[in-house]
Amino acid sequence: MSRAQMLAVTWMNLQSLPARWGAALVAVIGIGGVVMVLTATLAMAQGFKAALNFAGAEDVAVIVRGGSSGELASNLLGPEARVVVDAPGILRDASGPIVSPELYVLVDLPMRVSGTAANVPFRGVGPRAFAVRDHFRIVAGRLFTPGLYELVIGRGAISQFRGLALGGVIRFGSQNWRIVGIFEDGGSVTESELWSDLRVLQSTYRRGNSVQSVRARLVSPAAVTQVAAALKADPRVNVSVSTERAFYSEQSRALVALVTILGTTISIMMGIGAIFGALNTMYSAVAARTREIATLRAIGFGAAAVVASVLVEALLLGLAGGLLGGLAAFIAFDGIAASTLNFQTFSQLTFAFMVTPSVFVTGVGYALVLGFLGGLLPGVRAARLPITSGLRST
Repeated sequence: MSRAQMLAVTWMNLQSLPARWGAALVAVIGIGGVVMVLTATLAMAQGFKAALNFAGAEDVAVIVRGGSSGELASNLLGPEARVVVDAPGILRDASGPIVSPELYVLVDLPMRVSGTAANVPFRGVGPRAFAVRDHFRIVAGRLFTPGLYELVIGRGAISQFRGLALGGVIRFGSQNWRIVGIFEDGGSVTESELWSDLRVLQSTYRRGNSVQSVRARLVSPAAVTQVAAALKADPRVNVSVSTERAFYSEQSRALVALVTILGTTISIMMGIGAIFGALNTMYSAVAARTREIATLRAIGFGAAAVVASVLVEALLLGLAGGLLGGLAAFIAFDGIAASTLNFQTFSQLTFAFMVTPSVFVTGVGYALVLGFLGGLLPGVRAARLPITSGLRST
């Protein structure tokens, strides 16, 4: 195939686009709609994954009961938690080991938009919980006072659930709790939670001295192996040890996979419709240029150049649709707060849609595939068009 021939035929093909702008616009909008759905779905999965990953540090270990799928299914008694605190590899400062035993319960709150009940994590923490988490900070009000029925709420929780307001009072268990502060934690999953004093929460829910998990600051990321080995060899405990990042990654795997699979399936089904739209557009283009194509073939232009010209036009339409759909998804969804049920913790998780560069590129790449498939058959048909019948067409 002559490069000059391909460029010449492609240029003539593109010059005729204004005469076919209606059909071309239908193809662009169809592909753009598919890309918008795909991009929004991937942005949701990315936001959910990021909310969990942002909460995970490599130099923080999460210790739960062995075989537990998460904090909710775990239970560590007071003596077991003290064994964990003394494990080698845990960072210590002037106040002792940087370790936070934590209680994790679920409370019911209505969703702000729908009003339906949702499970919201209510976490009891001790004074060292804030040394374990690097990004935790109070952005309004103050921290709860140990020993009092006070709590602080995550920024994500206050945006998604009713009944949460700074200075307000809400009833959980058998007690009324005063909301004294709002916190951020770097956009992580903990912003979906409510926090109070560990001892007060244990007493309210009659948990004695038991906790669900222990978080520990490590001397280095590699020390997680040392901590795990020491606790595995100790007959007094049966625990599972992982870095915080690995722990949250495992928590997010099922939902991220589900959202991605469903979104991809829907996008493929919609993509089939977009391909038919592109096919219609390109067949119309070939039909409108039957005599022109036959003339080019008669004076020596190769079939490959004709196929390439049709494919280039289809790819350009796909690119335009991909950019349109990706930009629309970015404007409509990027940064939008939402919440969903995390099936592994049975609690509501707040997150923000994230249209990242990789998500945007994936959407545009899908659009190019749709454009290519939509232009392939019309291109082959144009190349196989009999020259004599094409020259006789009007």
